Amino acid sequence: MRLGFAVKVLGQPNLKSHDSRRWQNNPHLSVSLAYVRDIFLYLERQGITMYRLSSELAPYVAHPGLPQFHNQVDECLQELEAVGQMAQRQGLRLSFHPPSYVNLSSPDETLASRGTRWLTTLARILDAMGAGPEGVVVVHIGGAYGNKRLALERFALRWEKLPELTRRRLALENDDSRFSVADIGWVHKRTGIPLVFDYLHFLNNPDGMELTEALAKCLQSWPEGVRPKIHFSSPRTAMKLVKLSDTASGQVRRKARPPQTTEHADFINPFEFIAFCKMAKNAGLGDFDVMLEAKAKDLALLRLRDDLRKFAPEEFDGI
Repeated sequence: MRLGFAVKVLGQPNLKSHDSRRWQNNPHLSVSLAYVRDIFLYLERQGITMYRLSSELAPYVAHPGLPQFHNQVDECLQELEAVGQMAQRQGLRLSFHPPSYVNLSSPDETLASRGTRWLTTLARILDAMGAGPEGVVVVHIGGAYGNKRLALERFALRWEKLPELTRRRLALENDDSRFSVADIGWVHKRTGIPLVFDYLHFLNNPDGMELTEALAKCLQSWPEGVRPKIHFSSPRTAMKLVKLSDTASGQVRRKARPPQTTEHADFINPFEFIAFCKMAKNAGLGDFDVMLEAKAKDLALLRLRDDLRKFAPEEFDGI
């Protein structure tokens, strides 16, 4: 099992995930790749072998009003190959998770078309880096727009029209409010797209599916020879202080707010994770990798790894 984290590094200062400059300053994929090389060196030192790249790696690449940014992948083929070879030497599993406005279920053809361009760019980056079939772009269905069945149909139809290189890189994840494992299972049956099980999002389970059944459905959707991946996070349980501003007086006060069940915690509850993994093992579900979606990022991964070796060494000693 490989453990990974998403985008931002907290364990070493000044490691940027991508070139975040505004368009007026001419940001570029080549600058982002220089940052990625530094992150890969950090991952190697920490023994981390799974990482989610920033979806903003190529800034403004799909922006319809800024065509000067559209050819960044072609302009950086050599740099992408070099960074990809670095990842391969380290045994790094890479992935992307595009922003929420990439929405293939939208009834707005313009919005959906922009999302298609973005997904194709991310798929091309993984191809140019020489990533194996385990390197995926994980997407959500998107909005329901008042009719879940039609939204699922639109997603499936648009998936079928994507370029082949994009289709083979996409994987589909259940979300926390609209589309459950059963819903994305319908899309898999229609298209063959692999499914990414999200543990925290499984709170959205209107069909009453058992955890083992849902996990099995997702893991078994992956092509033979490609190790599945899942997302795991613990729900936030700590009280949160929020700022409230009084516009009339200009005063700012803080109010305690109970956590929401769908919020990600800073760290991973190790006992929850151990129980989950034992459940999967006892059910004979096979090996899979885990992307941790904790707010403490790499610090949460390193802490969980230590906790697993401490509390369940017989299960996780080699992790």
